[in-house]
Amino acid sequence: MSMISAEKQLEIIKRGTAEIISEEELLSKLKKSVDVGKPLRIKAGFDPTAPDLHLGHSLILKKLRNFQDLGHTVIFLIGDFTAMIGDPSGRTETRPPLTRKEVAINAKTYERQVFKILRKDKTEVLFNSAWLEEMRAQEVLTLASLENVARMLEREDFKKRHTSGATITLREFLYPLIQAYDSVNVKADVEFGGTDQRFNILLGRDIQRYFKQEPQVAILVPILEGLDGIQKMSKSLGNYIAIEDSSEEMYGKVMSISDVLMWRYYDLLSQKPQKEIERMKEEWHPMDAKKALALELVSWFHGDESAVQAQREFEVRFSERQFPEDAKEITLIRTNGTTILDLVLLTSQRVKSRGEAKRLIEQGGVIVDGQKIADPKALLPSKELLKVKIGKREFVKVRFS
Repeated sequence: MSMISAEKQLEIIKRGTAEIISEEELLSKLKKSVDVGKPLRIKAGFDPTAPDLHLGHSLILKKLRNFQDLGHTVIFLIGDFTAMIGDPSGRTETRPPLTRKEVAINAKTYERQVFKILRKDKTEVLFNSAWLEEMRAQEVLTLASLENVARMLEREDFKKRHTSGATITLREFLYPLIQAYDSVNVKADVEFGGTDQRFNILLGRDIQRYFKQEPQVAILVPILEGLDGIQKMSKSLGNYIAIEDSSEEMYGKVMSISDVLMWRYYDLLSQKPQKEIERMKEEWHPMDAKKALALELVSWFHGDESAVQAQREFEVRFSERQFPEDAKEITLIRTNGTTILDLVLLTSQRVKSRGEAKRLIEQGGVIVDGQKIADPKALLPSKELLKVKIGKREFVKVRFS
């Protein structure tokens, strides 16, 4: 178990969360865990409705990893049974059910993907079909009797559909109850979910009380918007970045998001201190900040070397796509020891001083033949023609004689 105090653990856990219900209960559970040396059981359920986990899931996985590093046990619950019901949370219409075969295939990929973030030695991977398929009709009816229709219709998504006359199936009413029953079966101390899971997770507290268990603490994380910047990142909507996307694909997708969404991703996904992110907002050019974000996220899932290679390939493609054919051409005489700093000073009409040129280069603002050169003392490639991009808007073809 972690030797960190309960108060310090709570401070670590709180970062990046939207709501904890309640902090007092969580602190009490943490103190008891420290006193008796027994790890808490931290539940997060994932319905395998598609084969890919995405960055939206990683918000929860990051927090689960925090708990593991503090010595607690994560219950990674694969909802292979509930996926065949379909989570109604946030839905404006009934979700189409999946076949058992589709669910099994998707669930297998989840087992592999999750350990890109979680520690195997502190993770229990469970399938809720293990207990839900064994339920008798009487048990289902008992579970259904613990909630009433009026409260179900207080849920915002159900309320909107009921008011508009859209269909709500009884099967969908069962979903929150079954998710709650999962918490009973795994004896969860804490359950994680997005803010759209608030009703379901709080219902889990009620059902645990009925079964004479201490109610779980609900920890809700923000909903991450997808690539469109409007709807939540979703496998069914196709606006997601999968954690198993190739390094090049992941880098390119991050670079495609808007500048506004980029800062949202920084706040929710980056490991950088918040003070550093605020400084970047004030001082960095958005394109440079977006490249740094893409590099960080790809490094997280694919390693530093793959991330650097993905950035190089993107910049080559971007340079080839963006470099204008009618860019001005300058002829220079090549001399031994000509550096990238010399090149900028000789060719740029915008950069007025040596100090300005040096800062621009060090900040990644000079690209030669699609390759960013951040060292002012770097020697020039030995080619007859170089395509040079200086800052955002200056393009020069440099021919050497």
